[in-house]
Amino acid sequence: MIMMMMMMMMMMMMMMMMMMMMMMMMMMMMIKMMIKMLLLLMMMILVMVVMMMNTDVELTPMCATTVRTTHTFCLL
Repeated sequence: MIMMMMMMMMMMMMMMMMMMMMMMMMMMMMIKMMIKMLLLLMMMILVMVVMMMNTDVELTPMCATTVRTTHTFCLL
């Protein structure tokens, strides 16, 4: 009987650990997503600023770089 109780306790502990791990993983994923979103927002703001300035010389390379960066972030 005691052995059974011990086994049950162990199982419960294992389950709790697994749940904790899952929660941690989820949190990490969420953080990653948030960072990605923030970076995308930053890029958008940069593009908007460039557009506002309306300098044709600096526009094309900036756009190219932003597109590249966004693509890379999407791939991550």
